Amino acid sequence: MIFFIYQLFTSILLIFSPLIILYRILKNKEDKLRVKEKFCLPSKLRGNGKLIWFHGSSVGEIMSIIPIIKRYDKDKSINKILITSSTLSSSKILTKIKFKKTVHQFYPIDHFFFSNKFLDYWKPSAAIFIESEIWPSMFRSIKIKGIPLILLNARITQKTSNQWSLIKSFSESIFDLIDIAYPQNLETKKFLKKFKVKNIKSIGNIKFIKNDDAKYDKIDKKLFSQFKKYKTFVAASTHNSEEIFAAKTHILLKKKNKNLITIIIPRYIGRVNQIANQMKEFKLNTVLRSSKNKKLKNIDIFIVDTFGESKKFYKIATTVFLGKSIIKKEDLVSLGGGGQNPLEPARFGAKILHGPNVDNFKEVYEYLNTLKISSKVNSVIECANSTIFKKNMKKVKKMEALGRTILKKTLKELDKSINNEI
Repeated sequence: MIFFIYQLFTSILLIFSPLIILYRILKNKEDKLRVKEKFCLPSKLRGNGKLIWFHGSSVGEIMSIIPIIKRYDKDKSINKILITSSTLSSSKILTKIKFKKTVHQFYPIDHFFFSNKFLDYWKPSAAIFIESEIWPSMFRSIKIKGIPLILLNARITQKTSNQWSLIKSFSESIFDLIDIAYPQNLETKKFLKKFKVKNIKSIGNIKFIKNDDAKYDKIDKKLFSQFKKYKTFVAASTHNSEEIFAAKTHILLKKKNKNLITIIIPRYIGRVNQIANQMKEFKLNTVLRSSKNKKLKNIDIFIVDTFGESKKFYKIATTVFLGKSIIKKEDLVSLGGGGQNPLEPARFGAKILHGPNVDNFKEVYEYLNTLKISSKVNSVIECANSTIFKKNMKKVKKMEALGRTILKKTLKELDKSINNEI
C-alpha cells in the first residue's frame, strides 16, 4: 500500500516536473542539454558486453569511488562502466577525469516506468549504490530483473533511521532487496541490522582510499606559484555564518602573519556574492577564483567559486577548518547533521580544525584525533591559536596504509558481486 502511495506521489510530481526542471535550470542546478537523461532518454550508447553500474548522489560519493572506477576501467572483462549521479556539480567533476570506457548519466526519476526503462536499456551485470542512496522503485525493479544489488560504504544516520522507522514494515521490505551491504561505520551497521538487511560485511570506509587527481594547468601554475610566497589558512565546505568565522580568524592571524591569505571554499558556490559582501563589511580585500585578476598582492580573502578544485588548494594548505561544524544546532536539522568529510584535506598533510558538530563523521574524526591530525575548536580565538603553517606528512602514511587495505578488500568483495558469486 505504501509503495502504491509512493508511486502515486511520484506520478503527481511528474505532472509538475517541467516547471520544477525549468526553475532548476534557471538556478543553474540542471544541465539544460542533458536533463532528458532524468526521463530515461540516454545521451550515450550502451554498447555490447558486460556493464557494471555505480550510483552516487553527489560530489562526495562520486569522488570516493574514483579509485575503484580506475581499476575497473582497466579490466578487460568489463566492456563499459556506467556512473549515475543526481547533481550538476558531480557531472562537471567527472568531465575532468579521463576514462576509457566509463560514461556518466543523470539518475532517472524513481518511478517504476523509468526504473524499468533504464534497466532495460543499460542491462547492468551489477548495481552498486553508494552511501545513503535507497530508492524503492529502482530497488524493486533491480530485484525483479535478478541484478545483484550492493550498497557500498553504506551510511545511515540517526536522523535517517528515524525517518525510515516511521514506515518500518515498508522500509524493511526495501532494505531486504539489498543483496549485500558494506557499512562505513558501526552506527550504520546497527541500523542496517535494525531494518533486516540479511547480508552485512564491514570492510572499512572507502573514503580513506587515496584519490589524488589534483592537476594544475599552465594558468594554475602561475597562480599557485604565487601562493608559495604566502602563509595560507583554508576554510572549506563552509555554510552560512562560517565564512564570518573564517574572516574573524583571518583578522586575528593577520596580526602576527602579515603575509597571510585566507582561502574560503564554500559548500555551495551559489552563495559567493553573499560571502564576498560579508568580507567587504570586514574591510577585507577579496578576489574570486573565477576572476580575471590572478594577482594575490594585497589580497586577504580568496574565494573558490568553481567546481571540483578543493584538492588543488588542499595541496598547499597547512591548516584547514572544515565547515558545517560550528553552525547553530537548529540549522543542522535541515542540513542533515553536522560535519564534512575531513579525509581529503588530511591526506595532503594539513592539520584539520572543526567545530563541535561532527556527528556525520564521528568515527573518522576519532581516528584522526588518535593520529593527532585533527582538533576541535569552539571559538575564533581557539581556531587562530590552533592554526599552524607547516605540513606533517609522516602522520599521513598510516592513513594511506589503511586506505590501501580498504581498497584491496573492496575490490575483492565487488569482484564477487560482479561475477554473481554473492
